[in-house]
Amino acid sequence: MQPEPTLETDSRWSTIPYLDANAVADGKALYQRYCAACHGASLEGQPNWRERDSAGYLPAPPHDQSGHTWHHDDKQLFTIVKEGLQAIAGADYRTNMRAFGQQMNDDQIWSVLAYIKSTWPQKIIEAHNRFSQE
Repeated sequence: MQPEPTLETDSRWSTIPYLDANAVADGKALYQRYCAACHGASLEGQPNWRERDSAGYLPAPPHDQSGHTWHHDDKQLFTIVKEGLQAIAGADYRTNMRAFGQQMNDDQIWSVLAYIKSTWPQKIIEAHNRFSQE
C-alpha cells in the first residue's frame, strides 16, 4: 500500500495552474462564492487592510498586485486556504481567515489560486514563480 500523497510528495502541487483556462474559470466562480465577501469581487481587499482593528484583527488583504499574496509561495498559499492562516502564522495569531478545506477540495483550492494568480501582471507572476521554486 502506497502512502497518501502530501504537499511535499505530490507533483501536481508544485505550482499554481494559472495557465490552465479551465482551472482559472473554475477558480473565478469559486472565488466569487467563497472569497469575494472578504477579499473583494475584484480582488481589492478591505479598506485599511494594513491596520489592525480595535479587536486586533487585520482586514482582509487584496489579492491583486497591490497586496502581499504573491509574497507567499504556492505551498503556503494552498495551506492558508485549506487550513487557515493560523496554520502558518501560529495558533495565537489573531485572524478572521478561516480554513476552507471542508468547503473546497484540493483541486478547487488550486483553481482559486490559479484565478488569483492569473490576474497579476507578468512581472509579478515571474517573481512569484521564482519565489515559489526556492
